[in-house]
Amino acid sequence: MSQHTCRDHNALQIPCGYLHCARYFKTQGGRKKHWNVSHPTFRQATVSQDEPELLVDDYPAGDNNLPAGDDGLWADSFDLGQAPNEPNNSVDADTGFFGPGDRLYRNYHPGLNARPCDATGHFLEDGVPPAPPPDKSPDDWTPYRDRVEFKTAEFLYTRNQMSAGDINILLDLWAATLLKHNDKPPFADCHDLHRTIDSTPLGDVKWQSFKVQYTGEKPANAVPPWMDQSHDVWYHDPHEVIRNMLGNPDYEKEMDYRPFREYSADDDKRQWQDFMSGDWAWTHADIICQDLDTLGSTFVPVILRSDKTTVSVATGANDYYPLYVSIGNVRNSVRHAHRDAVAIIGFLAMPKTTKEHATDAKYRKYRRQLFHSSIAKILENLRPGMTKPEVIRFGDGHYRRVIYGLGLYIADYEEQVLLAYIVRGWCPRCMSNHNNLDEKSLCRCRDHTEALIEEVATSLALWDEYGIVSDLVPFTNDFPRADIYKLIAPDLLHQLIKGTFKDHLVEWVGKYLMHVHGKKEAEKIQDDIDHRISVVAPFAGLRRFPQGRGFKQWTGNDSKALMKVYLPAIEGHVPTDVVRTFRVFLKFCYLVRRSIITESTLLQIQDALDRFHHYRTIFESTGVIFTFSLPRQHSCSHYVLLIRLFGAPNGLCSSITETKHIKAVKEPWRQSSRYKALGQMLVTNQRLDKLAAVRMDFKSRGMLNGTCLSAILQRLKGKIDDSPTLVQAHVQLAKMIQRKRARTVPDLSTELAIPHLYTLLRQFLFEQVNPDDQCAPSDIPLVQCPQFDGKIQLFNSASSMFYAPSDHSGIGGMRREHIRACPVWRNEAPQYDCVFVNTDAGVEGMRGMEIARVMCFFSLTFEDTVYPCAVVHWFDKTSDGPDEDTGMWVVEPSFDTDSSPFVGIIHIDSIYRAAHLIPIYGAQVISRDLKHYDSYDAFQAFYVNKFADHHAFEIAS
Repeated sequence: MSQHTCRDHNALQIPCGYLHCARYFKTQGGRKKHWNVSHPTFRQATVSQDEPELLVDDYPAGDNNLPAGDDGLWADSFDLGQAPNEPNNSVDADTGFFGPGDRLYRNYHPGLNARPCDATGHFLEDGVPPAPPPDKSPDDWTPYRDRVEFKTAEFLYTRNQMSAGDINILLDLWAATLLKHNDKPPFADCHDLHRTIDSTPLGDVKWQSFKVQYTGEKPANAVPPWMDQSHDVWYHDPHEVIRNMLGNPDYEKEMDYRPFREYSADDDKRQWQDFMSGDWAWTHADIICQDLDTLGSTFVPVILRSDKTTVSVATGANDYYPLYVSIGNVRNSVRHAHRDAVAIIGFLAMPKTTKEHATDAKYRKYRRQLFHSSIAKILENLRPGMTKPEVIRFGDGHYRRVIYGLGLYIADYEEQVLLAYIVRGWCPRCMSNHNNLDEKSLCRCRDHTEALIEEVATSLALWDEYGIVSDLVPFTNDFPRADIYKLIAPDLLHQLIKGTFKDHLVEWVGKYLMHVHGKKEAEKIQDDIDHRISVVAPFAGLRRFPQGRGFKQWTGNDSKALMKVYLPAIEGHVPTDVVRTFRVFLKFCYLVRRSIITESTLLQIQDALDRFHHYRTIFESTGVIFTFSLPRQHSCSHYVLLIRLFGAPNGLCSSITETKHIKAVKEPWRQSSRYKALGQMLVTNQRLDKLAAVRMDFKSRGMLNGTCLSAILQRLKGKIDDSPTLVQAHVQLAKMIQRKRARTVPDLSTELAIPHLYTLLRQFLFEQVNPDDQCAPSDIPLVQCPQFDGKIQLFNSASSMFYAPSDHSGIGGMRREHIRACPVWRNEAPQYDCVFVNTDAGVEGMRGMEIARVMCFFSLTFEDTVYPCAVVHWFDKTSDGPDEDTGMWVVEPSFDTDSSPFVGIIHIDSIYRAAHLIPIYGAQVISRDLKHYDSYDAFQAFYVNKFADHHAFEIAS
């Protein structure tokens, strides 16, 4: 065995790092000079052929190449062409094409390059496959006996969330049906079910707790009750939770292992998408690489989110304070799909006291410091791995060295105030005075704040002049490379949707109407706006407001839904500049919500923001408001920088954890007995984690293909083809044939009141049979068109599947919606939806499409070919571009020379997706008798609603 040679201690502690060079240095600067002299990067052409090659991994991480940080940057002023502190593309970066067609290429960080290693941390040669996973039988369902038992447990506990009593009743009924077959149900009772879940070894991260209590000075007499109270903080070890995330095989192809910069291969323009594509991850990788022991590691940014939530308003104080964790390596699409990439790791304490002491300065300081100290305690097991790499097995089977770092903290403004220990009304990211937030100022940073605390004489001066709460120690001070001011994430939900749109702009419209028209007339106009909103035609994924905006308890989804229909509703009742204010702000929102943001998108975002600042002055000039120093609205000015730093904001939005509240807090609370509910909620969460972990294990071994029934049939009758189907973007008719409707073309002509329908069908068939004929079908003599006298099949709907990654969709970005054309929908009224129809594939957006209303879906068989078709009523565009004020295209129904609707028959392959139209209401009050199902028939002109969803915004802008 070879002995390790010890080196005597001396001041020269920094190794050269060059192959076969044994020199050591006191400082990084000394090593850099040595490299420039002895190991220059560029050599003369006469270098000996047998000299060892200098590899990328051999480069030292010298401090001369480190970014200076954004401490001295203007918070809202920088070159849009290059991010602050973004170095030019280094020759050291590993470059490779990415995605289909080699249309993109990426520069990967050369230092933290996620090199696979063995279980002891020794790097492997390139191309070495991962170590095989532990050998398990494909029939090993431990701790369950078979697939039916596991699926029953998952259904009862995860999906149905059945109570213990109901589980017992169901199992008794199940047992009664099986007695005659001498068989038994999967579980004896609810206790047997729970014990089986609890015995699952996977996902078993135990809940732990610690007590917190005030330890400061107490008065001699009349001690406030909060000083004697203790609080339990329950938490999962985030270290173990993150290890489970990294080892999840479900994320194998949905994880970025290295910081990278992504560019278009056509024009070398950069684009941002997932967290690791931002400059923050790259910059921190540069800093970490100063320690040569970290080279080859995988950087894992830890993303946090906390938010108070109420589980029940009616039964008293039932508030909880969950803390969530995610990692920056997981792609945004995984978080959107709620695939356990966001995990609950704690319930923070929520101290309460009497009204007498609620405003006490000591109590308020205690609450703030309790928050920071609790988070620091919960995260303490991650601290060693932030400076010394540890070896972890990833979902792809490879071991890698991992180095952690505190990443973003997602929070609403109230929480940002607490995190950044600032005064309410100030910005947590920049030093702008709270009376004029939009003035140019420097970004906040930890070093500057600590210098101010040391130099400024009093806490009151810090409070008044800088907005700093000086007597607080943030939790980030306990961790390396962490500055809370640089970790504040953008928050689309609270800053843009609920903040600027709903709480500011919508409220300002109400104040404007009151200011200009007086209370009585303003209420009349508000009622008309509400009625306009209520009569908007239904659309897939669009929430209806039957009573307008007249409800008190607003949710984030309510505000999102209102954004989609509010602009046309106010037009005619407010000045043009108010309409344009909403238009440019909505454009800003939809641009920053894109899943991929390019350099040109950043320019559009900045332009929309500048226009918003210009048009919003109408509210100030009319006396509605007197200041725009509103922190949530001011946050818009930081978005361009934040996108460059952290990637597309839609993967970091607090709405993701708002949804997590339901599964991790609210539903477990509802399953509890309500008595000391937290303990029961912890058990429920642990069982859910175990079920999710064992499901991933079974899935990775191919044990969950098909259904329970198909698996049994396969064993009984032989193999069943259950291979996955590759789904492309397309439209297909519904499966159910409407047999009570017309079965022949003449009958359909009568049902739709279209006398010349048979002529249209013959012209349609000519076009289908003769695709290369350049003549318009209407110009072809009817005698040359095919005749059809067979049966047809009618359908009430069709489904469209298309790529829409910015909207709610699966991991692949595909989204499905239904297009309806039925005489009676929900026993109320007809519903005939509108669609985008491709008419010129060579032109992008609305200029290559037309709008039509589907009157009927049907199919026919002609010469052994099935033709799925649609009868449509065409709409005409009123101009060659969108409306100047609203930014939306205007269309109107098309009519023939005899004033009858201009209709046609099209193949459903020409339909792109559903379109949503909103009437142009004008300045008149609309009839109170109008209903939403009258919308497309009662008006003469319509806006093509590009705000219906993010995909519609892309194609109808």
